[in-house]
Parts: sequence; structure tokens; C-alpha cells
Amino acid sequence: MPKIIHYRNKCIGCGICQQQQPVHWRMSKKDGKATLINAAGKKDVYVLTIHRQLQQASKEVAAACPVRVIKVTL
Repeated sequence: MPKIIHYRNKCIGCGICQQQQPVHWRMSKKDGKATLINAAGKKDVYVLTIHRQLQQASKEVAAACPVRVIKVTL
């Protein structure tokens, strides 16, 4: 199954991920950074397993991230 990996500590809070895929992303009111919803995290690296049907849309979100802190793996 594909996974979204988010390196949250390097996030600049631009909000592109949340705009393009609100089902997986929200912006934190506490620090202004993106949060990967329902992801498991350790030391600011968060991982979420997704369905294959969402893989292409998630890759587009990763490509749109200006600081490249979102990765999509198989």
C-alpha cells in the first residue's frame, strides 16, 4: 500500500497540501504548519497508509509542496 510521509519540522505552513487534498491535511492553529490527519508520527516524521486510488492525487500534492517535505512511496 502507498504511504504519505510528511517531514513536519521542515514545513513552512503554505497550505497548498490542505487546499489540494483537504481529506488528508489540515493547518494547525497552534503553529501554522500542516498536519497529516490520522498519521502515525515519531520525531516530526508522520506516515499515513493510503489507498492506491489516492496515490496520484497525493503525488500531485507532494510535487506542489514548495519545500518538498511530503513524499509518497509505494
